[in-house]
Amino acid sequence: MDPFLVLLHSLSGSLSGNDLMELKFLCRERVSKRKLERVQSGLDLFSVLLEQNDLERRHTGLLRELLASLRRHDLLQRLDDFEAGTAAAAPPGEADLQVAFDIVCDNVGRDWKRLARQLKLSEAKIDGIEEKYPRSLSEQVRESLKVWKNAEKKNASVAGLVKALRACRLNLVADLVEEAQGSVSKSEDMSPVLRDSTVSSSETP
Repeated sequence: MDPFLVLLHSLSGSLSGNDLMELKFLCRERVSKRKLERVQSGLDLFSVLLEQNDLERRHTGLLRELLASLRRHDLLQRLDDFEAGTAAAAPPGEADLQVAFDIVCDNVGRDWKRLARQLKLSEAKIDGIEEKYPRSLSEQVRESLKVWKNAEKKNASVAGLVKALRACRLNLVADLVEEAQGSVSKSEDMSPVLRDSTVSSSETP
């Protein structure tokens, strides 16, 4: 059974009626009125958000914001525990890609459509993203990156994203992404054996 779905089931079971009312209110701009009227439980709401790709295992920011708005620190702790467990099991490159996504979301701004086209998103997809998040530029950027990642699957990479950024002449953002990756790889790639050999060679007269 998917651990993320188990987490959502657990969170839903701990929500009070008032909690659910507040969550529905907070999701008014994301979920249509007709869908919200059919929501009778936390699971109903989570299911809608999953279908809309607003909620997923690797992108729990919205869930965290909702729980924080409820001031349910006990449920936030469950989310923290889940993320601590999944971080260790993340596939190679996944963490790097998420770091790159955060940098792009913070820096691309209104150029996101140009980047989305370079990433081969159709005009229909781009229009759909804009309609889905009309008031949040950062969410438009992040959604476009998620659509690209889902389409590319295992082929989605930081290198491919940097190439697209440079093709759009967003070189400053590309540099920021590469610098972030470089700082991570320097700390991770230098194994103890390599460090030992470096030390011993420096000590050789």
